[in-house]
Amino acid sequence: MNANANSQPEEPRAAARSGHVALVGTGPGGADLLTLRGAELLRRADVVVTLREPAAEELAGFREELLSHCSDGVSVLQADECGGDLNALAVARAREGQRVVRLYSGDPFFGCRGADLVAACEEAGVEVEVAPGVSAVTSVPTFAGLPLMGDGVPEVRILNARPHGKAEVDWNEAAASDATLVIMGGDAPAEEPPEHRGPGLDVLCKTLVAGGRPASTPVSVVRAGGTTRQTTVTSTLARLVADLKAKDAKNHHATAPALMIVGPGAARRPELSWYEGRPLFGWRVLVPRTKEQAAALSDQLRGYGAVPEEVPTISVEPPRTPQQMERAVRGLVTGRYQWVAFTSVNAVRAIRERLESYGLDARAFAGVKVAVVGEATADAVREFGIQPDLTPPEDAQSSAGLVSVWPPYDDEIDPIERVLLPRADIATDTLVAGLTDLGWETDDVTAYRTVRAAPPPAPVREAIKGGGFDAVMFTSSSTVRNLVGIAGKPHNTTVIAVIGPETERTAVEFGLRVDVVAPKASVSALARALSEYGAARSREAVESGKPVLKPSQKRRGRRRKL
Repeated sequence: MNANANSQPEEPRAAARSGHVALVGTGPGGADLLTLRGAELLRRADVVVTLREPAAEELAGFREELLSHCSDGVSVLQADECGGDLNALAVARAREGQRVVRLYSGDPFFGCRGADLVAACEEAGVEVEVAPGVSAVTSVPTFAGLPLMGDGVPEVRILNARPHGKAEVDWNEAAASDATLVIMGGDAPAEEPPEHRGPGLDVLCKTLVAGGRPASTPVSVVRAGGTTRQTTVTSTLARLVADLKAKDAKNHHATAPALMIVGPGAARRPELSWYEGRPLFGWRVLVPRTKEQAAALSDQLRGYGAVPEEVPTISVEPPRTPQQMERAVRGLVTGRYQWVAFTSVNAVRAIRERLESYGLDARAFAGVKVAVVGEATADAVREFGIQPDLTPPEDAQSSAGLVSVWPPYDDEIDPIERVLLPRADIATDTLVAGLTDLGWETDDVTAYRTVRAAPPPAPVREAIKGGGFDAVMFTSSSTVRNLVGIAGKPHNTTVIAVIGPETERTAVEFGLRVDVVAPKASVSALARALSEYGAARSREAVESGKPVLKPSQKRRGRRRKL
């Protein structure tokens, strides 16, 4: 008998995973322009080689937003810190069985050297893929409201003003054509070596006029296109340089890179400027919440053109002892309560997590009525599978508003007189007092504790106190107290927006002058009110013939409350 007859057959060894290189275009500079395929490749990546272009890396949060698509444990290599041949590095990692993603600004095959990496992979026998990116050549004019074709324009020419090998642009021939010209590289930074610089914008304008383009030809220069730092100057070939200098003097800065568009489409910018015309365009807005809590609010602010920056002022922690919450959950299951009142998303989360830790779900609320304060809290309850039975009036989204619509206890109608109120350890007694007056008995349970968060990094603290933020959104009285405690008072040029009267009173107590008060207690309404304030500021500036500046760019005069 074979000695191995009773032994288990060996399992086949897993085949070594084959490596892969992906070139991913990231668009002109906004992380939300990444393609779905690019995001999927980042999710699968073992190694990511970041952008080399300094202008793209300078964008606030750009790198972090791109890398947020990656899985945990991904290895991130800074292109400028790798040294040597990046293409050889990517190929070597792929040969080790790793999935490598190399990021490129714009499109890997347009203005970048992605073709070299693809050729290297093909030569080495490494699988390679290219995820095209949104090119700045077409997207930046769109962001600026500059149609490239139409209006009788049959042709668009893309020209690179910087020297590239032996190829040189025939500017006279380009000037003599009827094509719209899209010119890259006409504003090379001063630190670039002379051999990499092309003619400046002033020389380009004079050259095109000398070549036959009328001096009155419309022209636009778009800087940092597709980002919240975008600026556009529209003029003529004769006036462009002077208008650029005037714009830079008013804004106290000049951004790069720039794209120059010459042709009739530039004349349409006043009617088509949809991007820079957003009410909070380029505003740096401090949101005193964690990224998880602020996701929807930050998305809304981005829709208004703002640059939200989440700075947590409160840390949510479990109660010091679990006994109260354990009794509350037992009471919920055994029918002790007729009502549960939620006054915050954190309270909903605390109860939900406690129920799920016991293997329970929304069915534990069977026969129990649910009241909520605020839209976000109502959404959190619905997400748990529960439809709220009672909410405050839209114009009174507060504990007092909830009391105003709460029915009084009636022993002939109500089988149980008890209400469960899970909330923070520092919550006010408004709801408890109101329910007591209505004849209800309340189990006031500490569902979570709120403690002051750690101070933000020094640059953020300096921006808060020095006027680096255009606006601060206070979503509760505690966010006012804690932000001032961990970072200091916002500068008096910063727009102060608050969620309601109670938060406004706290802000005033701390010496802050409130500009915007939300019409109802919801973060969505607060963001809308701030956008209306920004739109009003812009209208006032335009009507008075002044430049539209962000609050951080000048000291404010009269304050306006919406």
